[in-house]
Amino acid sequence: MGDPSEFLPQLNGRVDIAYCCLGTTIKQAGSEEAFRAVDLDMVVAFAKRAREMGARHLIVISALGADRRSSIFYNRVKGEMEHALRAQNWPQLTICRPSLLLGERTEPRLGEQFAGPLSKLIPGKYRGIEACQLARAMWRLALEEQDGVRIVESDELRKLGK
Repeated sequence: MGDPSEFLPQLNGRVDIAYCCLGTTIKQAGSEEAFRAVDLDMVVAFAKRAREMGARHLIVISALGADRRSSIFYNRVKGEMEHALRAQNWPQLTICRPSLLLGERTEPRLGEQFAGPLSKLIPGKYRGIEACQLARAMWRLALEEQDGVRIVESDELRKLGK
């Protein structure tokens, strides 16, 4: 994806609401450092640019289990990202924490191939969510006016995305 300093200045105009769906996997990124560059650094840089462009509401995809104190690297980076976004003092920040994202992929992921068909057996917020369902939920969340930080987990995202 490149260095944010190269593409973020190209974003211009005025915005009210910003959606951030940036993310990768450690496998796709190639290393933990490269994963952190996308899932933390690029997300935070994008959010900063969106604020400069006038956005008052950021809707961002994080992950179920995000916690900056987690012993699990993935969850820790997602938690650090959430913490950094909170520090930007958004008037309205909506953090979407989906479980496993389901849907078509350009490259197969073995775990998701098994989890997808079994997802209906998995309880509540741990059940996977279709990417298109998450997108609908994010759109509906944009219509809500609620100051401060709101965290929306997979079970609620599924309901909103119907």
